[in-house]
Amino acid sequence: MKDSAMYIPTYEDMLAAHERIAPHIRRTPIRTSAYLNELTGAELFFKCENFQEPGAFKVRGASNAVFGLDEAQAVKGVATHSSGNHASCLSYAAMLRGIPCNVVMPRTAPQAKKDTVRRYGGKITECEPSTSSREETFARVQAETGGDFVHPYNDPRVIAGQGTCAKEFVEQTDGLDLVVAPIGGGGMISGTCLTLATLAPETKIIAAEPEQADDAYRSFKAGHIIADDAPKTIADGLLVPLKDLTWHFVSSHVSDIFTASDPEIIDAMKLIWKHLRVVMEPSSAVPLATILKNPDAFKGKRVGIIITGGNVDLDKLPWTL
Repeated sequence: MKDSAMYIPTYEDMLAAHERIAPHIRRTPIRTSAYLNELTGAELFFKCENFQEPGAFKVRGASNAVFGLDEAQAVKGVATHSSGNHASCLSYAAMLRGIPCNVVMPRTAPQAKKDTVRRYGGKITECEPSTSSREETFARVQAETGGDFVHPYNDPRVIAGQGTCAKEFVEQTDGLDLVVAPIGGGGMISGTCLTLATLAPETKIIAAEPEQADDAYRSFKAGHIIADDAPKTIADGLLVPLKDLTWHFVSSHVSDIFTASDPEIIDAMKLIWKHLRVVMEPSSAVPLATILKNPDAFKGKRVGIIITGGNVDLDKLPWTL
């Protein structure tokens, strides 16, 4: 794959990524719930990326980037900025390859996610919880370390890796009318678009976003990127704006973007914990929250939902704050 961040990854890149990362990731299971089907009036299929070893889908893109480096690049390691899951997954992939990983994280990132990064050997430099502070701090760290920059989502290697989730989803289900995934920077949605455009072009792709960080929704309606610098929502994994590569996929392939409030997200999170009996984080509950809020768009449909991550701080669950 070409190195330029402006390179738009292809279906062939996704296939190559799937072969490259297969030894390092899990083929995650599908879960269903008769209760949630009855509640929504739809047939729901949950792809449990929270069951990945680092607890999130981002291990796919991170592994594709890390194991795609040549030896000369790998010596200096990798570097990134992330609110948590990409940091954890890149640290994990770097640990598997035995190379350094430097990460810039907001000081407000959940302690559970910081602990995971350190457990996998990642070195953390903290920044203020804003996009501008994150990028400024990262520029300094990368200049000092020389690590290969693996962007959390605006990187063709990462998007191709995330697209492998949709490939598995199609293989594990007998056709889906819609696929719904959370959207922050758009890496998972972009990978989903990349794969489904070839494998299942009849399947509609819906993005789900918090109302309190709805820049993707507003961008989608306006027809150009609108970026918020420091939004605040319980869904801490969805705080970053779209970039050029992810906007390409969102603007070309996403059918709609629905939003949900923080209380609606928390209610959906409780439902999934109770009825699927899996641990997942607030960002992963946004799809179900939007389905419950917009029942007519999903009623009678076969709906795939990507549970993107399960890294929660058990001492600070959102319904106890």
